[in-house]
Amino acid sequence: MVDDDGRIRQALSLALDDEGFAVTTVPSGEDAMAVLGNDAVDVVLLDLMLPGTDGLTVCRRLRTLGDLPIIIITARSDSADVIAGLEAGADDYVTKPVVAGELAARIRALLRRRRPHPDADRLTVGDVEVRPDEGLVRCHRDGGTVEVHLTRTEFRLLAELAAAGGRVVTREELLRRVWGYDYLGDTRLLDVHVRRLRCKIERDPDRPALVLTVRGAGYRAAGRSDGGA
Repeated sequence: MVDDDGRIRQALSLALDDEGFAVTTVPSGEDAMAVLGNDAVDVVLLDLMLPGTDGLTVCRRLRTLGDLPIIIITARSDSADVIAGLEAGADDYVTKPVVAGELAARIRALLRRRRPHPDADRLTVGDVEVRPDEGLVRCHRDGGTVEVHLTRTEFRLLAELAAAGGRVVTREELLRRVWGYDYLGDTRLLDVHVRRLRCKIERDPDRPALVLTVRGAGYRAAGRSDGGA
């Protein structure tokens, strides 16, 4: 947990301890990077408003190092603040004042997300191959094959769409399947993650051919009827 407010660190760490989590707390981004360089951590809880290196910068640095789950903690729920954190690479967010039970539920949902998709050992979306059992995504394009590095959340999102076989998956279904609980109509999480996913697998993210928007309904993965996208 990275938060410069000592009272919040103490209160949340005690509450999460009651929920069965062992929590290491630090007051700054610099301290967080030092701890993460030495200790094994399952999830990072990251306040955006930090002294020195701010939370967005820490989030971006963590994301370049791998797919460690990140939940941002923000004092504001306005779209710009939340979207900035999600675009920096966060998997989820909570707003202050933080309810410990809700935060614990989100942590558990993130940890469950590590499990592979149960329905297939190989899925395809156009020229992208998804191997849920191995946690791998490969793109077969221009005569070669490259591995695509996705976060756990991006991977789960792609696997869910691919497993639907070209059928439309509603926003509500994706939020429930990928994030694990009801977000009460807040689709910012989903839309930002779709945008991040497209940037990694589409030839032209501004003209997506693999992950398609179905307006008023949700998203679907491209099928054979989409012209071999």
